[in-house]
Amino acid sequence: MFDLVIRSDRVVTPSGLGACDVGIQGDKIVAVAAAGTFGTNSAERLIDATGSIVMPGGIDPHVHCKWYSPQPDGTVVHTDPPAVVSRAALYGGTTTLLDFARWTHGKTVQQAIADRHEDWTAQCYCDYSFHVMIEGELPPEIFGQIGEAVRSGYPTIKIFTTDITPSRRGRMVDFGDIWEVFKVVAQERGLCVMHCEDNDIVMHMYDKLIREGRVGFENLAEVHNAMSEELSFRRVLGVARNVPGIVLYFMHISAASGVDALREARAHGLPVYGETLHQYLLYTAEDYRRPNGQMYHTYPSLKSQADQDELWAGTLDNTIHTVATDEVCCSLNVKVMGKRIDDTTGGNVGVEPRVALMYTEMVGRRGYSIPKFVDLVSSNAAKIMGLYPRKGAIAAGADADIAVLDTSKRIVIRKEMLHESDYTPWEGHEVDAWPSLTLLRGKIVVENGRFLGDLKDGQYLYRKISDEIREGGTL
Repeated sequence: MFDLVIRSDRVVTPSGLGACDVGIQGDKIVAVAAAGTFGTNSAERLIDATGSIVMPGGIDPHVHCKWYSPQPDGTVVHTDPPAVVSRAALYGGTTTLLDFARWTHGKTVQQAIADRHEDWTAQCYCDYSFHVMIEGELPPEIFGQIGEAVRSGYPTIKIFTTDITPSRRGRMVDFGDIWEVFKVVAQERGLCVMHCEDNDIVMHMYDKLIREGRVGFENLAEVHNAMSEELSFRRVLGVARNVPGIVLYFMHISAASGVDALREARAHGLPVYGETLHQYLLYTAEDYRRPNGQMYHTYPSLKSQADQDELWAGTLDNTIHTVATDEVCCSLNVKVMGKRIDDTTGGNVGVEPRVALMYTEMVGRRGYSIPKFVDLVSSNAAKIMGLYPRKGAIAAGADADIAVLDTSKRIVIRKEMLHESDYTPWEGHEVDAWPSLTLLRGKIVVENGRFLGDLKDGQYLYRKISDEIREGGTL
């Protein structure tokens, strides 16, 4: 007998969309069959979700919880912890988060990973994993530590090609060290995740705008501009062409020039993958001029409507594979404290509405298939990041991470209905669906607005990049 059977006429499996019964025993999906196969006598509970979409739980491959955040007034805050963000994620149908273990000088990569586990262990409602973030001038001993991390189940290494802002000097990794990291990661069969902007251009534009007195944050698109993205993407890709076996994942693509560079690289057979953010898909630089326009910002900046159009095109032609959040959960006061191009807080509050927003924009307004939408908010991230088919699939043997999207009513997003912060940049957006049920490894953690999770539910996910991803397979 199954513990639970979920039935719907719209179940998203690796084979497509169909009418299915999903049988769950313990923490696993153990059977998927035609709808009606499993009767009421075959399960402790049968949930008939006919009319709703049954999909694998969402996966957000780019979040920052309990993140060190210096403020313009000289104080330092830490953004909201995993307990807050993961709870909101489950309300929104997302069951897995990927954050960062930040290495800094004076410690080893292994110490950085251990420190980050202290921030998360028994403090997260959903499952999670870490990218290893490295920065600045790299000491010779770090390359062996990176190799050990990849072999130990931390296979994704984050690299910056810019300091981002003048106050963050020491974040950028120079291209000689990038080359060396690529060689180690390729040898150990890992993957590098990239924040790519040209530091010379970015810092030149900071100097120029400050000199001209145009320091308001509404000018951020001039600083973190499309040319910077293009130059950096193409330089990184040039290095990658000289390192056989390296696999790259470009985070938060914001400009058409970045999409074009990635599209060309994939056409030449390079195993490279792209991520954009839901704020880039729905907001442009014009939105900086709205009240509290900092709400819409993350780094790199919002760009033009033409850039946004090309991001959408990239989601359709297998250039952009995932839609993430770059989650930085903080109060409105913290988010809008910075008012200059050089002190505006990045990141966003968006992990809870991400799945519903993308369903609405993709399926409801742009005619994407439901499986394509699921790929972009769940399955592709699982495949690229070494979690598939344990995560991102409704299939026998997979973890029973499931979201049920109720498409029977439209909802207007209000900050009062969400569970993250005292503001939302998505205030007033109407969505065509909202999760009515979320399961994490077979446990119902949200049902009709009731939260049933426990902070001990979240498990760390050790990962290994698959051969298919390393070979640049089409997702």
